[in-house]
Amino acid sequence: MSYRAIHRYARISPRKVRPVTQLISGMYVEDARHTLKGIHNRGARFVEKVLASAAANAEDRGVRQVAELRVVEARVDPGPMFKRLQPRARGMAFQIRKRFSHIHVVVDLPGAIVD
Repeated sequence: MSYRAIHRYARISPRKVRPVTQLISGMYVEDARHTLKGIHNRGARFVEKVLASAAANAEDRGVRQVAELRVVEARVDPGPMFKRLQPRARGMAFQIRKRFSHIHVVVDLPGAIVD
């Protein structure tokens, strides 16, 4: 059985978080936590909290070997955008897109079948 956590509407662009999620995908949870601690990136803080939540969900559901949990899926999907206008020269206006992300982390014990 897989255990997951989702942070929806994270106020950060998906482009900034994707490299972090690709880095921890396939790692053990403890190794991923140590890796995320060493990354000086705001997106790493978001992913770190979601990873901790997924591990806590597994522990809450009765998993005894929390140290053996592995990150089987870590992905970032785009969320909605705030759209704002920025005035430009000659009466024009450019659009500013303030992007949101949905961060998904799924952990599971190795050797288990993922749905």
